Amino acid sequence: MARLERLRIYPVKGLDGIDVDTASVRAGGTLGGDREYALGDADNDPLNGKRTAAVHDLNAAFDPESGTLSVGTESRETAQFTLPAERDRASAWFSDVFGDGITLERNEDRGFVDRPGMGPSVVSTATLEAVASWFDGLTVESVRRRLRANVEVSGVPAFWEDRFVGDDAPAFAVGGVRFEGITPCGRCVVPSRDPDTGEAVPAFRRRFVRKRRETFPEFADPDAFEHFFAVMILARVPEAASRPTLRVGDAVTDVNRD
Repeated sequence: MARLERLRIYPVKGLDGIDVDTASVRAGGTLGGDREYALGDADNDPLNGKRTAAVHDLNAAFDPESGTLSVGTESRETAQFTLPAERDRASAWFSDVFGDGITLERNEDRGFVDRPGMGPSVVSTATLEAVASWFDGLTVESVRRRLRANVEVSGVPAFWEDRFVGDDAPAFAVGGVRFEGITPCGRCVVPSRDPDTGEAVPAFRRRFVRKRRETFPEFADPDAFEHFFAVMILARVPEAASRPTLRVGDAVTDVNRD
């Protein structure tokens, strides 16, 4: 039986995620608390894993109940900040690490998502297992941390999520909350890197693309994919304005798209 296996949000964009048992959908379509904060420089350019592998040196944890962000590196003791009240103090700490002018910004409405108008990212557990099998030494948890999906579904085949993008694609429901696929998620350099050390797997993209092409599912629409360096999908929740709630363990079912 298909079920919601995991919900993971990323309180600070680019830093470590946390698992949650429940998550509400913001009116803007993203999960509550996801990418609510982000690091930026004096030119308002984001500071994340796409920009620098140094982000992987940070160890981060977040307590959603207290709003406590804990961050540290191997060379720095862990510091704690209560957010949003201590954003300025947190900005000063990040500036010490990455250089002057780094600020910790906040967006409560949608979070700092890369693609405006798009909501949660979706992947299946079987997809994570398949990708892990393509590379020596990669674990499923490592792939999970590299791909950084919000919604993980178990009890379905690898690349199940590919069914929900493209012309005439169906939708699916999580505990009655309708999801509609928008687009496959084209990947950047981040999945090639060890999430703890930043060390890249040699020829990661070349091997990924070859294996993705070889294992592309018959039930998916190839015309929905611009290239094969893509995995997981980005979706929208049409009834986001009602602020529905997702719960780990919810049943996942296919529904017709109107």
